[in-house]
Formats: sequence, C-alpha cells, structure tokens
Amino acid sequence: MAAISTSFASSPADELANTTPAFSPLYQQIKGLILQSLQSGEWKPGEAIPSEMDLAARYRVSQGTVRKAIDELASGHLVVRRQGKGTFVATHAEQNIQFRFLKLVPDSGTPGSEGPAQREIIDCRRARASADIARILGLRSGDSVLQARRVLSFAGTPTILEDIWLPAAPFKGLTAERLANYHGPMYALFETEFNVRMVRAEEKIRAEPATDGRELLLKVAHGTPLLSVERIAYTYQDLPMELRRGYYRTDTHHYRNTLN
Repeated sequence: MAAISTSFASSPADELANTTPAFSPLYQQIKGLILQSLQSGEWKPGEAIPSEMDLAARYRVSQGTVRKAIDELASGHLVVRRQGKGTFVATHAEQNIQFRFLKLVPDSGTPGSEGPAQREIIDCRRARASADIARILGLRSGDSVLQARRVLSFAGTPTILEDIWLPAAPFKGLTAERLANYHGPMYALFETEFNVRMVRAEEKIRAEPATDGRELLLKVAHGTPLLSVERIAYTYQDLPMELRRGYYRTDTHHYRNTLN
C-alpha cells in the first residue's frame, strides 16, 4: 500500500511519515502512532482505546487501515479485542496473559492449572551493574540496578528460582516488601505502580547443575539437573527493561512452547 499522500499534510499520520521510510505501509504508520500513545500512557493497561471510527477520524485515514493496524497490535498481545465491548490495552493482570512468558507447565496440567505460585522474596537490593548486566540492559557499567531473588513454589514444592535485574531509575521505590505484599503477577505490579509494561521477551535455554546454593533454595540434591532460562524482557520500542535468570526443576514440570 502506498505511503501517506500529501493530501494529509496536516494530519498526525503525515508527521510520522516524515520520519519513516517512504515505502512504509500506511497501516504500519498508524500502528506506530498508536504505539506512541500506548508508550506515553495515554491509554493505560486494561483501559479501552478509542473505537476504530474515532481513530480513523483522529488520524484522517480509513477505518480499514485502522483495523489492520489494530489487528497487528492484537496479534502481538499489545491490545485485546472483546466482542461487543471494544479494544483494550492488554495487561499482565488478565488471566489469559499472566502466563504468556512462563512456559513451565505441570506434567499433568496446563499453565495456571496449579493456581498461583507461592512466592518467597529472598532479596531485593540496589547494586551496581556489572559490565555484562549493563550491556544487556543498555546501561553503562556501574549504573544503578535493582537486583531481586525469589523462589516460586507449586503445591508447596520450590520449583523456580529467579534472579532478576532491573534498571533502578524506572523502578524507584521498589522494595522486597512491595514485591512480597503484591499478590498479582510481577509484571502487573510493574504496570500499575511503575508504568512499565513488558511487551515481548527473548529467552536462552540451557541445562545447568544445581550448585552455588541453588540446590538449597530449590531443595534438591547438589548437582541435580536444572533448566536454566535467561530472559530479556522489553517494553515499547524494544527497550530492554529486565534481565531474568531462572532455574527450573523439571521432575514434575516441563518447558512447553508453541511454534507457529
């Protein structure tokens, strides 16, 4: 589809066209404008966004163009369509979103079938970013980060040990007490209290033995094979916002992913 024509010279869509390649399809430019509004917090997680008709009028494009842009946002889990109600900003507080980034499932169930995990916050403290952590989070070596450690248990059995690093500035005020007292998903806490929404993640998986005290926290024998999952979570505009290194017991669980 052609880029925005000069007949829309005063429209918001044309302003974006001036900073994007000329071959960028119109619906992609509208998607970018909607993403800007999501990133700025114009529409909060869980809130409805304007109707396709209203957005079409706002951006001076056809309703079909807006619909195609929203279709892409929905396929990326950034918005959720609800029949007869409209389109809403996706939130990690929703039941069907909570387990999108957690691929460890019980051998005899589905994600979430065990109910919410029992969480134990081991530590949450401010630290200086190592060169490795800084590189991953797009920081400078020595910048302040928050480092947290927690154990997730299912049916009373410690199953996941997680080490988490966050850039300190966006999460000012986050403490072990706040993490422990919040009963929803951690990513929902980030949304509601810090205006940070994780929209996608990348993972690396390898096998590692339970050593360096991990065996004690997960209550397994020294050297027990664990599934090591390193996740980098991104907010809007592909900005890295979290590094999470998890160690998973797989004696009663397995890692499951769906490939399309």
